[in-house]
Amino acid sequence: MQLKHLRTLLSPQDGAAKVTCMAWSQNNAKFAVCTVDRVVLLYDEHGERRDKFSTKPADMKYGRKSYMVKGMAFSPDSTKIAIGQTDNIIYVYKIGENWGDKKVICNKFIQTSAVTCLQWPAEYIIVFGLAEGKVRLANTKTNKSSTIYGTDSYVVSLTTNCSGKGILSGHADGTIVRYFFDDEGSGESQGKLVNHPCPPYALAWATTSIVAAGCDRRIIAYGKEGQVLQTFDYSRDPQEREFTTAAASPGGQSVVLGSYDRLRVLNWSPRKSIWEEAKPKEIANLYTITALAWKRDGSRLCAGTLCGGVEQFDCCLRRSIYKNKFELTYVGPSQVIVKNLSSGTRVVLKSHYGYEVEEVKILGKERYLVAHTSDTLLLGDLNTNRLSEVAWQGSGGNEKYFFENENVCMIFNAGELTLVEYGSNDTLGSVRTEFMNPHLISVRINERRQRGMEDNKKLAYLVDIKTIAIVDLTGGYNIGTISHESRVDWLELNETGHKLLFRDRKLRLHLYDIESCSKTMILNFCSYVQWVPGSDVLVAQNRSNLCVWYNIEAPERVTISSIRGDVAGLERGGGKTEVMVTEGVTTVAYTLDEGLIEFGTAIDDGNYSRATAFLETLEMTPETEAMWKTLSKLALEARQLHIAERCFSALGHVAKARFLHETNEIADQVSREYGGEGTDFYQVRARLAMLEKNYKLAEMIFLEQNAVEEAMDMYQELHRWDECIAVAEAKGHPALEKLRRGYYQWLMDTQQEERAGELQESQGDGLAAISLYLKAGLPAKAARLVLTQEELLANTELVEHITTALIKGELYERAGDLFEKIRNPQRALECYCKGNAFMKAIELARLAFPVEVVRLEEAWGDYLVQQKQLDAAINHYIEARCSIKAIEAALGARQWKKAIYILDLQDRNTASKYYPRVAQHYASLQEYEIAEELYTKGDRTKDAIDMYTQAGRWEQAHKLAMKCMRPEDVSVLYITQAQEMEKQGKYREAERLYVTVEEPDLAITMFKKHKLYDDMIRLVGKHHPDLLSDTHLHLGKELEAEGRLQEAEYHFLEAQEWKATVNMYCASGLWEDAYRVAKAHGGANAHKHVACLWAKSLGGEAAVRLLNKLGLLEAAIDHAADNCSFEFAFELSRLALKHKTPEIHLRYAMYLEDKGKFEEAEAEFIRAGKPKEAVLMFVHNQDWEAAQRVAEAHNPDSVAEVLVGQAREALEEKDFQKAEGLLLRAQKPGLALNYYKEAGLWSDALRICKEYVPGQLEALQEEYEREATKKGGRGVEGLVEQARQWEQSGEYSRAVDCYLKVWDSGSSSLVEKCWMKAAELSIKFLPPQRSMEVVQAVGPQLIGIGKHSAAAEFYLNLDLVKEAIDAFIEGEEWNKAKRVAKELDPRYEDYVDQHYKEFLKNQGKVDSLVGVDVVAALDLYVEQGQWDKCIETATKQNYKILHKYVALYATHLIREGGFAQALALYVQHGAPANPQNFNIYKRIFTDMVNSPGTNSAEAYHSWADLRDVLFNLCENLVKSSEANSPAHEEFETMLLTAHYYATRSAAQSIKQLETVAARLSVSLLRHTQLLPADKAFYEAGIAAKAVGWENMAFIFLNRFLDLTDAIEEGTLDALDHSDFQDTDIPFEVPLPAKQHVPEAQREEVRDWVLTVSMDQRLEQVLPRDERGVYEASLVAVSTGVRALPCLITGYPILRNKIEFKRPGKAANKDNWNKFLMAIKTSRSPVCQDVLKFISQWCGGLPSTSFSFQ
Repeated sequence: MQLKHLRTLLSPQDGAAKVTCMAWSQNNAKFAVCTVDRVVLLYDEHGERRDKFSTKPADMKYGRKSYMVKGMAFSPDSTKIAIGQTDNIIYVYKIGENWGDKKVICNKFIQTSAVTCLQWPAEYIIVFGLAEGKVRLANTKTNKSSTIYGTDSYVVSLTTNCSGKGILSGHADGTIVRYFFDDEGSGESQGKLVNHPCPPYALAWATTSIVAAGCDRRIIAYGKEGQVLQTFDYSRDPQEREFTTAAASPGGQSVVLGSYDRLRVLNWSPRKSIWEEAKPKEIANLYTITALAWKRDGSRLCAGTLCGGVEQFDCCLRRSIYKNKFELTYVGPSQVIVKNLSSGTRVVLKSHYGYEVEEVKILGKERYLVAHTSDTLLLGDLNTNRLSEVAWQGSGGNEKYFFENENVCMIFNAGELTLVEYGSNDTLGSVRTEFMNPHLISVRINERRQRGMEDNKKLAYLVDIKTIAIVDLTGGYNIGTISHESRVDWLELNETGHKLLFRDRKLRLHLYDIESCSKTMILNFCSYVQWVPGSDVLVAQNRSNLCVWYNIEAPERVTISSIRGDVAGLERGGGKTEVMVTEGVTTVAYTLDEGLIEFGTAIDDGNYSRATAFLETLEMTPETEAMWKTLSKLALEARQLHIAERCFSALGHVAKARFLHETNEIADQVSREYGGEGTDFYQVRARLAMLEKNYKLAEMIFLEQNAVEEAMDMYQELHRWDECIAVAEAKGHPALEKLRRGYYQWLMDTQQEERAGELQESQGDGLAAISLYLKAGLPAKAARLVLTQEELLANTELVEHITTALIKGELYERAGDLFEKIRNPQRALECYCKGNAFMKAIELARLAFPVEVVRLEEAWGDYLVQQKQLDAAINHYIEARCSIKAIEAALGARQWKKAIYILDLQDRNTASKYYPRVAQHYASLQEYEIAEELYTKGDRTKDAIDMYTQAGRWEQAHKLAMKCMRPEDVSVLYITQAQEMEKQGKYREAERLYVTVEEPDLAITMFKKHKLYDDMIRLVGKHHPDLLSDTHLHLGKELEAEGRLQEAEYHFLEAQEWKATVNMYCASGLWEDAYRVAKAHGGANAHKHVACLWAKSLGGEAAVRLLNKLGLLEAAIDHAADNCSFEFAFELSRLALKHKTPEIHLRYAMYLEDKGKFEEAEAEFIRAGKPKEAVLMFVHNQDWEAAQRVAEAHNPDSVAEVLVGQAREALEEKDFQKAEGLLLRAQKPGLALNYYKEAGLWSDALRICKEYVPGQLEALQEEYEREATKKGGRGVEGLVEQARQWEQSGEYSRAVDCYLKVWDSGSSSLVEKCWMKAAELSIKFLPPQRSMEVVQAVGPQLIGIGKHSAAAEFYLNLDLVKEAIDAFIEGEEWNKAKRVAKELDPRYEDYVDQHYKEFLKNQGKVDSLVGVDVVAALDLYVEQGQWDKCIETATKQNYKILHKYVALYATHLIREGGFAQALALYVQHGAPANPQNFNIYKRIFTDMVNSPGTNSAEAYHSWADLRDVLFNLCENLVKSSEANSPAHEEFETMLLTAHYYATRSAAQSIKQLETVAARLSVSLLRHTQLLPADKAFYEAGIAAKAVGWENMAFIFLNRFLDLTDAIEEGTLDALDHSDFQDTDIPFEVPLPAKQHVPEAQREEVRDWVLTVSMDQRLEQVLPRDERGVYEASLVAVSTGVRALPCLITGYPILRNKIEFKRPGKAANKDNWNKFLMAIKTSRSPVCQDVLKFISQWCGGLPSTSFSFQ
């Protein structure tokens, strides 16, 4: 975090006038400053001063200046300010919510000593420190104060933690004391925490530590239990003064400390777990900072100074603008302020756990915040300022967020739905579901509060497409599962979460009651459904009906009204509810009965009086009646008895109304007498229990009050004598006997003889009871009693009396039992038979009358048949051997298997008539094989064939028919049958019959006749595929003729005749269909053609609209033009695309030109703005007059072209005079010239040239001369002769010109002589300038023919020294060139030498060059790739030259992939500390560590070479200017790494050093910023696994697999570093460019890691040592102490240290001795080499006991 000065709020004064204290309000809206004048100034959040008020002393008699304000704090609600004063008092001022509100003192707390500091951490609680050392609490609610804890030392500072749940006080003796109101589960201690070296005036409590500072100029950060974490010591800094005040940011991630002219900033680094000091804010002349206050959102810091100034600073890490609508201010790593730029509203987004906030997004119509930290997810609602932070393991940003519900955020991730309620820091719930559509999830969070229900949070979602689950989110348990038979496509809970609505794919609407678990289908064809907001009223649409359920408890009662459109939505407001219906283009509102909705709402809100008042306004209808019932039930439950009474009166339940009226009178009387409601009075409660028919409860209530009489009266009033007597018995009531008598008498009076008999029976009077039973006409009860008592059986008269009564009452079975009991079997059997008690009759007959048994069985069977119990009768008939009856009964009872079993036992004649009946049953069950068998048994094969035919099983029918019929009969039968089927319209059956007898043509004819073309086509395709296309075409034409165009289209397209389809639709004017077909089937341009025709048929604006709609307007114009429909094209372009008109004119013109209509074409070209085209047309047709006319009239630029064209024609006709005239008119004399030249008419050409282009005359004459020369005449000899004549006549200039004109002839000697002569003459006779020109022209020509010396001499004659030297150089006459340079111009000596070197280089004469220029020779060796020769030569030169070429050679080798040879080069020649070589050394190191196959004993020499080169380099660096530079440190690290690698290779060659090799592999992980991380972790893991360190192996190989995945993904962002926390293994490493481990080995590792992780026997944690940290870590995290690494293993040396002469070099004694022992036993030369190197590196070995021999 950085501080940036924003503004000065209060200007400083000249003298000391310190700001004593400052405070920000909790709502960030107000800032208070208390000045030395004891006046409180109030500022708004923008820093504008808005208000002020003066404080007052405790006692006015001491005057207004008798005190100072030492502490000030705002209340949590920001409406009050507490002021702590040195005159032993605290005042609390109410300042109000608005600026300018009156300031009143609302609390004051008088103390025993001066208040020194003050905080207001929670509502009603002010904490303050006193000069006497106490820390006290003032409660603004009770207006009392109390001591929290006391010390003997002045309280100098007081602060709270971020949550305000804990306080920290600093005292003058340096003590810092901690106290918690609530430790929030941290378990941290209370009381004296630490003794600071000086009074901690600057004290701050950050998230992770406590920061204290004071006059000793040292800042100390203490841990949670008082241990020193860090110290920042400025005591030696002469610029620093004592620290006076400190403030922690609201997020606890930063601390600012004030001193003199300076603010120091400490920022907590979560990654390093330390405080890091930012650049201090230094402001000259600020003087001592006396007060600091941090705005609660963390965005501003205010500092008050000794001189009374207040400065405001901006505190932010960074700012960004999100979508130009929101400003994101990162005030700390874990805190972001989100500001809406349009409204100015702000929300503070903060991680309560201190995690760093990563990307912040604003989603869901820019209302909801989403932000990630490493371990949590932050969510917020910007409108309501409700924020949540929940634990969340990141999943790479794959989450999907839904914000449809205002109370809860739905997050989908990997098949899991997580719900987070805004404002709650715990996830509300999490369920598995694959259905992400918000319409398939419904959440209700306390939307309408219910009586007696604190938290109502429900979720309904789909488990699978047919199963809904309902979850109570408060308890986290499932409260309902609905399995539905069809797919669910919409669901929603009502607002109270008691009802669930859902709709399935078949548009059926279901209502599910969660409490009763009942499902009701309430509507079919439901296209819209919605709960009315704020109620349980339901609105749905079914086709053209609007259905409203005003009382959802009675779903069968629905109000239906007709509508003409589709429901678009619901609108509720302004006292009415409207259903918006879209009817065509208008929206119509249908108003619902707000009263009925109001009733439901009143019920839900528990306002029954309002519900009653509303119902009284309605007429009694079935809906109203249902509402009265609902209200009565709820009123009774709520004990609102007057309302219940009114409800029952309205419903006409007079008895209940009267009963409740009496109950209300009792309750009212009790209320009047004793106060209260009266409903708790026992009589009222008992009467309510009676009303609910819960008499036991009423009895219990009476008996609890010892009101036995009232309980008995209740039962007597209800004539419940048994319960009354039971109460009397239980309570030992004296009137018990009287009650019993009264009860008996009442029974007799009311003629309840049966009940009286039961009473006598219970009292043991059997005879009396029997008498009463007989009197009551209940002989069966009398018989039962007699049968149980032997003494009564002996009374024959009584028994006879009873049996007579039983027979009279037709109770034959009971009479039979009595006769059997008195041993009268004959009478008993008769009675049993009469009473149809055949079981008892047969049992008796078996004992007494065995002959009768068969008859009885048959009679029993007949009786059962009579009773329709046919299946029971079968066995009895079988027992009675009545087979026919048994068969009939089995058939009647549909016991078919039994019937078959019985039939199979009968003879053929008997059985044959029954088999068909059974067969018909099996045929109806489609068990045709059984039916066929039964028909066959019954000689009814024809019926079997009919059965198969009717069932459509033609094959079986045919097979059966062929067995018993002739083929022709079968064919006739089938065709006849098929024709019958055809008449019945059963075409498919008829088809199968035709096909079965191989007559498919008849079926085709049938289908054609009945116009079933699809079936016809199917059969043609199957039986006559060659005729299919013709059939389609034929049908298409027929259907077209019938006007069935859609069907015709199908057939035409099937016949691949799309053109016929298009023509058909075009002919019928169905252009849309024609266009559709053409587009789908007609290739690229067909649809454009159709569109064009369609548009043409419409014409005008309609055509344009159509083509615009199709997006083909331009294409249509082009198409029309292409097809010569120019009128249509012009019309379209005129109406819509005027810019296309010229193009169409042009195309029309070309069309007319092709047709030979040139005059019309001319007009069109001109209209198209292309007159040149018209000119060209006439030129092409050689109509020069017309071409000239058009050109002159419309395109003057073309006139010349016309004239030229005419001239060409004249030339072709050899009319040169006319052609010349025309060309001159065209102002083209050049063309005339050329034509004359081509024709060889040079005189005319020269004439024209002289008259019109005199500038070209000389050139033309020369050309004429050349032509003459070519043709002979004067020729070369002529020129030479002419030149001689000029020379003789003294015309030297012309002679020279003549000589110079002699060029390439057959004689080179002649040419040479001419040039020489020209040069000589010019030097002798011509002016210097002219002679210079001639020599410069001749010289190069002479050089060109090898006459270098001659050329040089001419140059020297004119003092052209350089040109002469160049001529000698060109001729390789180096000595002459050197002599000329030396004698005439020594400046050119180097020039000659340089060219000589170049010459030697170019000739490859390097050996000669060495003597001249070594560096050039070396460069030449380099160019030629002769590196060995180069290095060999360079070796003989100085060190600098050698290493220049060594570096070049090394770079070349590295590029070629030969880092090993490059390394060998430096091994041979040493490694100088040249900064320009550093990249080479680094590249050799990088290539070496990246190369494969180096993890072995064989690689030792390579590693040793690398180590030695790096050692040599580091030794050279120490002596150079680069000593101790970052590069030096890096090479030292590389040297250490190379040493580890070399030592590891050496150790790998000896078995007993296996663990040393493994440790070195592990130690190398410390340097993965230099090494390929994947290779390093792989080697460490494999080494650890090899020596049995499986924990380490598992962690390292797991990391290796993560890295391989990261390499493939191209990013390390997903890497989890938790296993390597508190170790020195770096997290920030470069991503390897490629995989360093082959696929096969990666797969082996993957398998091993998977096996181990499944095994779960390993603990995934790195081994720790006595420091409590990872054993291979050099740094102890707890102390920050760094141990030295062992030279042998790289592990930290904790004890037994062997130190070497060179500082910082040491070894662990055990490892050292082990290494020495291994060398002695193995005599390994490589290990000896390691020791030798250590000796060199570390300034000798610790003892001389080892020799390298």
